[in-house]
Amino acid sequence: MIIPLSELEEDVLTAIIEQFVLQEGTDYGNQEYSLEEKVAHVRRQLERGESFVVYSEEYESVNIVPRRQLENS
Repeated sequence: MIIPLSELEEDVLTAIIEQFVLQEGTDYGNQEYSLEEKVAHVRRQLERGESFVVYSEEYESVNIVPRRQLENS
């Protein structure tokens, strides 16, 4: 289930994004970015509809999923 950004409090959305960017395996290429830069980058992806905040009923968890992954599932 996609959670609209307007349904999330700002601090909750920030926490979700921070958790996402701190996950092991999140790839940003060869360039180093600060946590704040990574959070801003993901926030822009969410605002542009390139990624979505998704709740999984099966796993009872929230994650950020790229649009292309949702389209392929």
